[in-house]
Amino acid sequence: MTSEAERIALQGPEYIRAYLEKHSTDELGRQFADWHFTRRPEQIPPDGDWRVWLIQAGRGFGKSRTGAEWVRERAEADGGLRIALVGATLNEARQIMVEGESGLMTISQGNARPRFESSLRRIIWPNGAMATLYSAAEPESLRGPEHNIAWCDEIAKWENGIAAWDMLAMTLRMGDAPQIVATTTPRPTALFRRLLNESGVQVTRGRSEDNRANVATNWLTVMRQTYAGTRLGRQELDGELIDQIEGALWNRDWIEAHRVEVAPALCRVVIGVDPPAGVGGDACGIVVVGTCAQGRAYVIADESVSGKTPEGWARAVANAADIWRADRVVAEANNGGKMVESVLQGAGVALPLTLVHAAVGKSARAEPVAALYERGQVSHVGGFPALEDELCGYISGGGYEGSGRSPDRGDALVWAMKELMLGKIRAVPRVRFL
Repeated sequence: MTSEAERIALQGPEYIRAYLEKHSTDELGRQFADWHFTRRPEQIPPDGDWRVWLIQAGRGFGKSRTGAEWVRERAEADGGLRIALVGATLNEARQIMVEGESGLMTISQGNARPRFESSLRRIIWPNGAMATLYSAAEPESLRGPEHNIAWCDEIAKWENGIAAWDMLAMTLRMGDAPQIVATTTPRPTALFRRLLNESGVQVTRGRSEDNRANVATNWLTVMRQTYAGTRLGRQELDGELIDQIEGALWNRDWIEAHRVEVAPALCRVVIGVDPPAGVGGDACGIVVVGTCAQGRAYVIADESVSGKTPEGWARAVANAADIWRADRVVAEANNGGKMVESVLQGAGVALPLTLVHAAVGKSARAEPVAALYERGQVSHVGGFPALEDELCGYISGGGYEGSGRSPDRGDALVWAMKELMLGKIRAVPRVRFL
């Protein structure tokens, strides 16, 4: 490095960023723009013989850039490499891992830039290296292919986390040293907790603050003012694993102990709905629960939606009822019982509807349902990270300390479970749409 470059380097990351804005095209500017110079120490792959590099960090840390640069460097060095890119969904894999601001197509330049064949879900480098996109929501899509390495993004969001991870592991049978880079904001899911205890896993932890030179100062300021010291801030900004809230009604171990991959034949299926108070605010909780002949309850789907108009979330309820062949919809009516009834009717929900009024607080309603979990009478079919986070945020004696503004999914589950497992619930007159 030239003496001028050394002088600039000593000024720190903010000075370097300002310098690059003015001199991005000259030779010295290109030198500073190189990833090997701009990356921070915690973004350098660990030494040693590791199988998984787990990057557990807050939002804005640079997780995606780190994963993408690792893949790019490996692909440019080996034309025979076959790579798996696994996101929570195919849409997220494309928008974040491939085309995002830190995605593979964005960071690749010049003659080494690959081409993205979106219809085939693959990226091909000029030297022949190839990466294929997969969705963790469809573990079976990983059956058959073979890979050398993989980059897995936001693994704590994967609904079928363990199934997808195990299926991916079976594909890593090319080359002498298959490796996985997993980038995620931490959540106490079964897969994430398992990786923390496995051998061959190197863990890098970090905070949003670590990347302050490359994120908007106003954003960091607002995040600190709003969430500093809160559980959400510790998880989403500081990258801490927040496992069990003191006094929580639900224990994650209860859920894990009875999780299953497939439900038996169900005798009855109910959809619980917690409508939002307005448009664009909280989500509309839509949770599907069924019971089998032995009287066990199975949570089989979380079809919740966000940012929808009343007609939009009502259509989502109707679609869920059709897909899961529901026998009844139970919807909270506090936000306007007639409105709930009319929008569901307009969406064509042609099955019995029970409108319920919340006469007591969230915690009081949830306590008997949490007791069902404690007694081992409920199984989750697969994983529902967002729903499970909300359940574990209900506090005994009142209150909610989960990661969302309101436990919409949790409330929807409570209504459905009370209808199925706890006898009659206080309701307004039932209406059947024919």
